[in-house]
Amino acid sequence: MSLGYARNLYMLAFDHRASFQKGLFGVEGTPSSEAAARIGQSKQIIFEGLRRAVEEGAPKEWAGLLVDEQFGAAVARAAKEEGLTLAMPVEKSGQDEFDFEFGEDFGAHIEAFDPAFTKVLVRYNPEGDQDLNQRQLTRLRQLSEWLRGRERKFLFELLVRPEPAQLKWVDGDNYRYDLELRPGLVVRTIQESQSAGVEPDIWKIEGLERREDCQRVAVQARSGARDQVSCIVLGRAANEEHVVHWLQQGAGVPGFIGFAVGRTIWWDPLKSWVAGKTDAESAARTIAGNYGRMVAAYEAAATAAGTEVSR
Repeated sequence: MSLGYARNLYMLAFDHRASFQKGLFGVEGTPSSEAAARIGQSKQIIFEGLRRAVEEGAPKEWAGLLVDEQFGAAVARAAKEEGLTLAMPVEKSGQDEFDFEFGEDFGAHIEAFDPAFTKVLVRYNPEGDQDLNQRQLTRLRQLSEWLRGRERKFLFELLVRPEPAQLKWVDGDNYRYDLELRPGLVVRTIQESQSAGVEPDIWKIEGLERREDCQRVAVQARSGARDQVSCIVLGRAANEEHVVHWLQQGAGVPGFIGFAVGRTIWWDPLKSWVAGKTDAESAARTIAGNYGRMVAAYEAAATAAGTEVSR
C-alpha cells in the first residue's frame, strides 16, 4: 500500500474520553455502568448528527468520524456497516506522554474494529524534554511499522504546546506563540518524526493563522517522495468563527485535504442535552447543521483558492 491519502476528508471527531466524561458528565476515573451507558448514548447522538448531515447533502464519500472504543464501540461498528470513513484512537486518554491504551495488545483491537485509520494523539515540542520525545518516537515508530506491515493507514494528531522559555519569548502571549513560533515547531516535529521512521498517511494539525504556514507544513509532510501524504485541520475547541478562519487558511493548499473538528460542532448541543434543555433529536439536528457549515466553509474556501471540489 502506498503512503498517503489524497481524497478529501471531513471528519467529525468525538474520540474524547477523559475530558468528555469529566467536562460533560462530571465523572472522573472509571465511570459506573450507568454513567458509561449515558456517555455512550451521547456518542450515538453525535453520530446521528453526522448521519443527518450526510442525508442533507454532506458528501458521504468524504465524510468521516473519529470515535473511541471505550464509549463508541457500537458507533464504530455501525459506521463501518454504513460505509463511512472510520478512524479510531490507540493512545491512552488524558496523558502528556503518548503510550498505547491497550499496551502491546493494540494490534488486536485495531484488527477487531478494522478502522480505515488508526489514530494517535501526541504532545511533542522539539525544544522540550528530549528523553520524553525519544520515548514517544520509539513507540510511534513501533506503531508505524506495525501498520505499514499490514497495509493499514495511520493518522497522527499533533499538539505542540509551548515550553516556558518559548512563552517567555513572546511575553506570555499564546496568540503570538501560535503565530510566530508554533508553525516552525510543527515543521520541525514532522521532520524529526520522519527521521525517526514515523510515517503517517495524514497529519492532523492544529489550525494555523496564515496560509503560508499551512504551505510550509504541507511541504514538510510531503518531503522525500511522500507525495500523497496529507494534512487536515483540527479545531482545538475554538469558536466557529476561528475554526472557519483556520479552515480557510488550509483549504486549497496542496497537501491539505480537509478537517477533523469535534467540540466546536457538538459540545454546546450535547451540553444542553445533558442538562435536559433539549432532546436527543434536536441535539443531533444542531450537530448536523454545525458539521454542514464546516463542510460548506471548507469547500467555499477551496473553490476560492482555485481548487475544484467535485462530488
